[in-house]
Amino acid sequence: MTRYVETVVDQHHIPARDHDLHPSKVGLLDHEERVARDLEMLGYPAANWPAEVRSPEGEPVTDVVVVGAGMNGIAAAAALIFKGVRNVRVLDRNPAGREGPWLSFARMDTLRSPKSLPGPALGVPSLTFRAWYEAAFGKDAWEDLYKIPNAVWVGYLTWLQRVLSLPVEHKTVVREIAPAAGLLRIEIETQRGLDTRLARRVVLATGRGGAGGDRIPEFADRALWPDLAAHTNEAIDFVRLRGKSIAILGGGASAWDNAATALEQGAARVDMYVRRRTLPQINKGRGSASPGYFYGWGSLDDAERWSLFVYLNDAQAPPPHETVRRAMHQKGFNIHLGKPVEAAARTGQRVLVHILGEDIPREHDFLIVGTGFHVDAAAIPELGAWSRSVARWRDRYAPPGNLQRPDLGDFPYLGPGFELIERNPGQHPELSQIHLVNHGAALSHGAIASDIPGVNIAAERLATAIVSSLFREDLKAIRHNLEQYDEPELEGTPFFVRAVPRD
Repeated sequence: MTRYVETVVDQHHIPARDHDLHPSKVGLLDHEERVARDLEMLGYPAANWPAEVRSPEGEPVTDVVVVGAGMNGIAAAAALIFKGVRNVRVLDRNPAGREGPWLSFARMDTLRSPKSLPGPALGVPSLTFRAWYEAAFGKDAWEDLYKIPNAVWVGYLTWLQRVLSLPVEHKTVVREIAPAAGLLRIEIETQRGLDTRLARRVVLATGRGGAGGDRIPEFADRALWPDLAAHTNEAIDFVRLRGKSIAILGGGASAWDNAATALEQGAARVDMYVRRRTLPQINKGRGSASPGYFYGWGSLDDAERWSLFVYLNDAQAPPPHETVRRAMHQKGFNIHLGKPVEAAARTGQRVLVHILGEDIPREHDFLIVGTGFHVDAAAIPELGAWSRSVARWRDRYAPPGNLQRPDLGDFPYLGPGFELIERNPGQHPELSQIHLVNHGAALSHGAIASDIPGVNIAAERLATAIVSSLFREDLKAIRHNLEQYDEPELEGTPFFVRAVPRD
């Protein structure tokens, strides 16, 4: 684990490696006692209150299955358990300690967010990243910390899973979710083989690529895959690319991260092709990362949400200055602004990159596509063909001509609790039992399910919605339990009257 201290280069802060830090076991044990006391004082978790449900065949039913044990999955599961919905399971395809993108395709050195953000702490100070970090490494280390290294963030999330006793099942891949007589049947694959689970609600906390997958331009020949091309979201064997010439499409943060990683791992040359003549300069997303946007976005009407999202989407975010400097520090880095690629194709074991307006294509050994993620309500992978029944924004709102953006029309049109809505009313009502807490929610709810600043708000909104719906669904059983409640308050006083059984 590496310690980062703040240095100044050309008036810009960049991370610099100093010396290794090792977590204090004693400090963490003391801190975990504080966490336990804080939760006890808050009454978390509440006693389980939903009715026990079984299928018509007598199979057990989980109240909520959360798909994904990264940041949003942890927050969602904890918020539900705190509120007394304790029959929850969390499924993640990765082994323990590898959840989320931070140790796989997120190839930056540190998180892009400031260290001061609380993380998925759900309003409990002792669960914040800072509290954990100070307990593990000391207050001086916190003061010296510039931004959070990826591996340190994963260590914090792993600690949250453990200290909150979250029921996470690792190496469990959700293959398909389908309706089943008012329930949801979940087909999973584990190391033991295929299996099924039944649930009343499903939360898809599946990250930025979880609502449509990787965005690959049509001009990139699919025949390049897998040996000559990869998306930045894919596993890439950079060792195999040592001494090679690499082309990168795009000028966003992930493109720069992969350029730096390739050169650090020994690539001979990286050429980054960017269609813009200048890079974006202002991160409007950071300017909208405030409680007003997080809490207020969902209260806007469709026209206001659409207009605001178009503005933010059109602006695009610049790559962080740390990422830019990291790549430019490497020998062999080349950036080509104002060079839109019109075709990328295979020629034997080489990649031909055709630049608009140039007669002679450029040759490379490998292509990395850094063009982000696609959002399409009809392509949510866990739903299969059922996904085509999900309402999209284009099904509910027609923007004026100057605000038409066809790709944004594919975003799912979500309800107030992140629930999917059926495109044709009455056709698939079970879709409302699935809640999408990933980047696909951004147009309906703002960025609260995409980045760290809004994670606690998203979890609270989701949990409140699920609690309300389960309460309505279980009202008959809950009312019965209420009527059976008979703990005598005045027993031991002169006013105690033993209840007379009714005839």
